[in-house]
Amino acid sequence: MHSSSTLARSRFEWPTWLLTAGIYLAWVAVVVYWQQLGDVLGSAALLLVVCWYMSLQHELVHGHPTASPRINRLLGLAPLAVWYPFDMYRHSHLIHHQDEHLTRPGIDPESNYLTAAQYAGLPAWQRVCWRWQRTVLGRLLVGPALAIVPTWADILRQPLRGDWSHSRSWAEHLGLLALLLWALQHYAGIHPLHYLLVSYPALGLAMLRSLYEHRPALRPAHRIAINEASPFWRLLYLNNNYHVVHHETPSMPWYRLRASYLADRSGYLQRNGGFLVPGYGHLLRRFALTPIDSPVLPEELIPVARSSLH
Repeated sequence: MHSSSTLARSRFEWPTWLLTAGIYLAWVAVVVYWQQLGDVLGSAALLLVVCWYMSLQHELVHGHPTASPRINRLLGLAPLAVWYPFDMYRHSHLIHHQDEHLTRPGIDPESNYLTAAQYAGLPAWQRVCWRWQRTVLGRLLVGPALAIVPTWADILRQPLRGDWSHSRSWAEHLGLLALLLWALQHYAGIHPLHYLLVSYPALGLAMLRSLYEHRPALRPAHRIAINEASPFWRLLYLNNNYHVVHHETPSMPWYRLRASYLADRSGYLQRNGGFLVPGYGHLLRRFALTPIDSPVLPEELIPVARSSLH
């Protein structure tokens, strides 16, 4: 039997605490030394740190580094990534973890796919954008817009429908964002528009991870990828490239995902139907300009998603 102090020590996730401190300190360092770094180097560094912060927010959503949702929320509340309130991301991402509905438009909030009817109803230029965002370059350039514009449009329409459920979190987020942008210009000389322009490709870089971490498949377990990424990408995405490991055990902290995968590599690949991507470099070489698949979810998979076939 473990003593309470042993359990407390095992629950103290010092790697995630160090990570949290490191990301915030890196962001502050880039801002403080912005003039010395210059716009180009400073923007590149800020882009990476903001993307890294989004990976941290994912950890916070899943109950790390503490057992207190309130503390974890406070650690991820800063609007460094600009585009969404933390509370909204937490709500939608936990819905995404209903694996039986993965990839299904209208149920999985993080689906990369549309139904045939949805796709057919789009203007021609939007269909082009949806096809293009199934490429690496398109994911980086238009992927964020396809996520941001509908979200912001919906939040503007919600009060017109009498729905104020997200208004508080958005008001809090936008207030903090306005304060952040003012402080950046006042104290660091970073124009608000410049910060917004950096945060857009940062979101695109974060979305590169999810370009092909889910695919249409009959069995939900076969929809979840393993990406055997290099150390740079593993650190940037906090090992979430081992995505089937994360979906099987969402409470597992980022620093244990790789070891868990390596300990049972054949088992994970058997359970996910061999859905293996040999690194993000492979995606870049093969699918920089070529769509990895269609943005239209096959119709026959939609009723199967309802039946939760495993």
